[in-house]
Amino acid sequence: MAIEKLSDGRWFVDIEPVKGKRYRRKFKTKAEALRFETHVKASHTHASPWNPLPKDNRKLSELIDLWYTQHGLHLASPKARKSALDRFCMAIKNPVARSLTPQLFLNYRNRRSLQGISAKTLNNELGYINALYGYLYRTEQITYSSPLSKVTPIKIKERELSFLSDDQCKELLQKVVESKSKSLLLIVRICLETGCRWNEAQTLMPSQIGHARITFTDTKSGKNRTVPISRKLEKDIRAYKPTGLNGRLFAKAIKSFYLVLDKCSFTLPAGQAAHVLRHTYASHFMMNGGDILTLQRILGHSTITLTMRYSHLSPDHLQGAVKYQPKINAFDTFSTRAPQKAKSP
Repeated sequence: MAIEKLSDGRWFVDIEPVKGKRYRRKFKTKAEALRFETHVKASHTHASPWNPLPKDNRKLSELIDLWYTQHGLHLASPKARKSALDRFCMAIKNPVARSLTPQLFLNYRNRRSLQGISAKTLNNELGYINALYGYLYRTEQITYSSPLSKVTPIKIKERELSFLSDDQCKELLQKVVESKSKSLLLIVRICLETGCRWNEAQTLMPSQIGHARITFTDTKSGKNRTVPISRKLEKDIRAYKPTGLNGRLFAKAIKSFYLVLDKCSFTLPAGQAAHVLRHTYASHFMMNGGDILTLQRILGHSTITLTMRYSHLSPDHLQGAVKYQPKINAFDTFSTRAPQKAKSP
């Protein structure tokens, strides 16, 4: 390995960076010779590894199963999430996982949208796929990130949250009483008096009922929370003989609730059946003067963003817009009438 000056004034490079790879060239200047030597060394330094990994040709279904056994099983609603991933996998004919393209997903999403699937569900499916690839990439079980990382979710317009008036609450409770289902009545009351989700009330265990309070566990956010209740509700819950399974207080009653709703005079927007009870609690809490931070803790929202949907119902909402506006009264001394023409002499 050398750079030598020849008798004709040119510079000769003779370099063998690896055994069996020898480079010989002549240059007019020494600077060119040095640059060539550096280039040859660098090209061999950054060459492919001597023992490259075999190409990853695992199918998408294999990665789904791997993710599910290692991570998915421990998530909330694991079967529903795996079912969504399996449905996507079958729809695109189970390709090699690393060959998934945004176009494949977008075609799938378009077909699902034409079938009437909501934008929120489609966004959830995109999130599930990205989470699958993300987990396997972070744990070094694949060497590439999600092929769908650049696909943007569908923009969803914020919809108005429906809630029941006092009269509608009374009508609903009356219809529930007429159904003669004590468990249904207690579940509805718990949702209306604590703002909990339907499933949080339906899966309550006797041990979660405390002194004038209920502690909700296994929540959507993964954090337990305790909400005060009236002595009357506590007394009625304790007097109720459990009919649920596996030690739970209540059996599943969501279908009975749908039947009761059909008998009510009011109609709810699609997708807001059982959840309207939670919206009703939150809305009345704000309308009656509650503060947004307390409501966040009661509802168990992980961020204040979701709770802010109810802020406009507060009696004091945006009152500062008037209180702290510019003091335009200072300009009252100026006349707002049009100037009059001067009289001719």
